[in-house]
Parts: sequence; C-alpha cells; structure tokens
Amino acid sequence: MYHYVRDLEHSRFPGINGLSIERFRRQLDYIQTHFVPITVDRLLQAARSVDNELPSNSILLTFDDGYSDHFTNVFPLLDAEGIQGCFFPPAKAVLENRVLDVNKIHFVLSAVPDAGRLLDQVFGSLSEFESQYTFKTREAYFQSFVGDHRYDTREVIFLKRLLQRELPEPVRAEIVRRLFAEYVTSDEASFSRELYMSVEQMASMRTRGMHIGSHGYSHAWLDRLSPDDQAVEIDRSIEFLRLLGVPATDWTMCYPYGGYNDSLLQLLRTRNCQLGFGVESRTADLAEDERLALPRIDTNDLPN
Repeated sequence: MYHYVRDLEHSRFPGINGLSIERFRRQLDYIQTHFVPITVDRLLQAARSVDNELPSNSILLTFDDGYSDHFTNVFPLLDAEGIQGCFFPPAKAVLENRVLDVNKIHFVLSAVPDAGRLLDQVFGSLSEFESQYTFKTREAYFQSFVGDHRYDTREVIFLKRLLQRELPEPVRAEIVRRLFAEYVTSDEASFSRELYMSVEQMASMRTRGMHIGSHGYSHAWLDRLSPDDQAVEIDRSIEFLRLLGVPATDWTMCYPYGGYNDSLLQLLRTRNCQLGFGVESRTADLAEDERLALPRIDTNDLPN
C-alpha cells in the first residue's frame, strides 16, 4: 500500500509523510528480487478457482488517492519494469478540482509542524458553533480515542481524528477549510489540479496495463454512512470508472481509511465488485480472507 511517492527533499512540503522516489526505486529492486509481482487479473483467477494457485511470494502493488506523484514518479518506473500498479483515485478530487479534507490536513501539518498550536486553534474556534452543536471538553476528546500510532505523535493523531471524524461534519469541514486557506493556499482548485492525476493521465496509464479501481466518490468513511448513502457513494464512483473505460462488471474497491461494514460488502456484491482492499497490515490469504476485504502491507514495512 502506497500513498505519496515524491522528491520530498526538494518539494514545497518536505514534511509530508511519503516515500522518496529513491526509496521507491530501492523497494522495486527488493520486490523483484524476493517476490513475484502479479496483476489484478491473476489475483482474480486465483480467487475464483483453486486450480489457479498463486506463487507463495506473490505481491500486488496498490496506490491510494490518485496523486499526480503516481503518474509522474511511479508509472514510468513500473512501466519500464513491466509491473502492474493498481491505482485508486477518489472521483470528487479529480472531477470537481477539490482537495480532500484528509489531504488538506496533511499539508496543514506539513506547513505547521506544531500540532499543539493547531489544536489550540481548533478548540478556540468551537465556541462559534456552540449554538448548533454540543462539544466535549478537550480532555474528554483526548481520553476517548487517542492511542499510540506507528507513524504520528499522539498530538498529531488527536488532531487528525478530530478533523477527520470526531467533530460534526459541517464543523470539521469549515475548520479544515480555514486552516488550509490560512497555512497552505486559498486557491483550492489550482492546488487540486497539481496534487491529483487528471482523467487523461489515468486513461493513459490504463492503455499501458495499469489498473484503476474505485476509492469512493468523496473519500468518505464508508462504514459510517447509511446504506442509502453508501449506495450513492459507490454508484457515483462506478460512473467515474466508466468514464475511464473500466468495465462495470469487473472492478475493484479500495476503502478510504480502511472503513467497511456488512451493508457495504453486500452492496458491492450487488454491483459486481470483484476485489476489495482494506488497511489491516498483514499478508492476504485467499484461503482465509474475504476477497472483498483483503489486508495490505504498508510500504513502510518493506525493506528499502
């Protein structure tokens, strides 16, 4: 599972938690030495029939969020080595030139590494919304969900959870909008066009054998939506895939934040989804795992 792959040292936001291009090159060398890269079609054949067994060291490379990094930095390297990458762009970011809130938070944190300062700003602004919403104290929020995390400090995790899911959606969206405009840019559309791949770029990748799947329409926590809202998200994302030429009867799903539930899995089955990818960090076992809920190893867990 990959996200940002970029020349971090020379970028405008070197603090982004991403993989450098050089580290990605070294991982590709390691992968080709120790694993057998496979395609989605090969994985599907194995999932459908025990007669199509995969090599025990099979590996599938997946790239979330549709970043322009993937077209500029990843695609040429994969194409040169004949390795298929699986790319999962959120449709809204591409079609509406919107920066996803999850990405806004990333870039705000890169611009202002002091998470405590940002938390002060967030809690200082909640009084504006108290006529409409009831909030917990800062300490109560902190105690209710903050734990250890492999890649972020507790303060950073606290900020992310507040702005990604704990505060009411209209409140967190407005706060994230303000922080992004203050610390990153007020020109969201231009930033979006720079950050994400275009439809034309994704179509070009497909012609060279890359796989494009669904990452939802708006990158929502799908397991927190009602079944009706889940259907809207999925159907709009399928329309986006059709725009790219992906067959409506043979598509794959990557869950934003790894969030899915039984109602979503049932919906995906009715829409002919063939594979689903989560974020649980372990090796997938086709004999044991639901093929719509496959775990993935994080790039940070591969030697580089």
